[in-house]
Amino acid sequence: MAVVLVLRARGLGDLLTAVPALRALRRARPQDHIALAAPHRLKPIVDLIASIDEMIPSAEPTGIRWEGAPPALLVNLHSATADSMVEFTRIHPERILTYRNPVFPELAGPDWQTDMHDVDRWCHLLESAGITADRRNLGLVPPVAATSHRDCVVVHIGAGAAARRWPPDRFAAVVRHLLVQDRDVVITGDETERDIALGVAARAGLPTARVLAGQQNLIELAATVAEAALVVCGDTGVAHLATAFGTRTVLLFGPTPPSRSGPPPHLLGRHAVLWAGQTGDPDAPTTDPGLLKIGVPEVVNAIDKQLRKRPWPGTGLDRRAQQAYRRVG
Repeated sequence: MAVVLVLRARGLGDLLTAVPALRALRRARPQDHIALAAPHRLKPIVDLIASIDEMIPSAEPTGIRWEGAPPALLVNLHSATADSMVEFTRIHPERILTYRNPVFPELAGPDWQTDMHDVDRWCHLLESAGITADRRNLGLVPPVAATSHRDCVVVHIGAGAAARRWPPDRFAAVVRHLLVQDRDVVITGDETERDIALGVAARAGLPTARVLAGQQNLIELAATVAEAALVVCGDTGVAHLATAFGTRTVLLFGPTPPSRSGPPPHLLGRHAVLWAGQTGDPDAPTTDPGLLKIGVPEVVNAIDKQLRKRPWPGTGLDRRAQQAYRRVG
């Protein structure tokens, strides 16, 4: 039995954009042992993907501890930077499937395309090696949590970087609007964002008990997203969870265009994507200027439209959807 080592040492959203590629790899090599190097906190979602035999906890590719025999194949679903590829060669795999880097001319592979959607990027890499990948194969089976929040509106105030975090006072205005509409609202985020979430709830008049930020593990958060009537959030891993579970969204994009990391085109009827049309630094220490151009009225309008739509059976598309992206301004 051959060993295939896959590198995807990033966050939740990055993992979820690699799901079609991981499943394609599983179909192409059904008898092989597939190991995935990724952050340990993502294991509950990795289990839902059901294509991985072993998970190797790793926060970064340069920190991989591979103690077994050299794998038959190393698949780089991380990046094509020189430092990460140096680490890959130290593992001494028999073969490396990666995007090309001129520093390593001996490693063949397709050229990296900056403007490619992340789902397309990893499927394209596998296809360059003759492995057919279905870009639509993003869905996950919803997990079951002990506490149900069925049909609530999830307002996720967090983001992996400040540049992608919409201002708390604007989130508070959105929550107030939902409460006036007599909607059941919960606020989510991680433990570092709980104080922000509590502040949003206080300004909006939402009971503290409805603030789930910092109180849920990843599988509980996933279950909440799967059961929700609507998710309102920025360009985050929660947005990708909603895509995987077929939950409607209102998504706020800032420094990164939705064509690179938003819902894939075949699912856009289910999602209202707001973007001011300008790019910026996704790792900036302050909120992106383009994201700030998205105001509360635009978000509230998109929310009302999404909530007026009838629930969809299964994972079908909304045939009434008329446009792929809604641009603000």
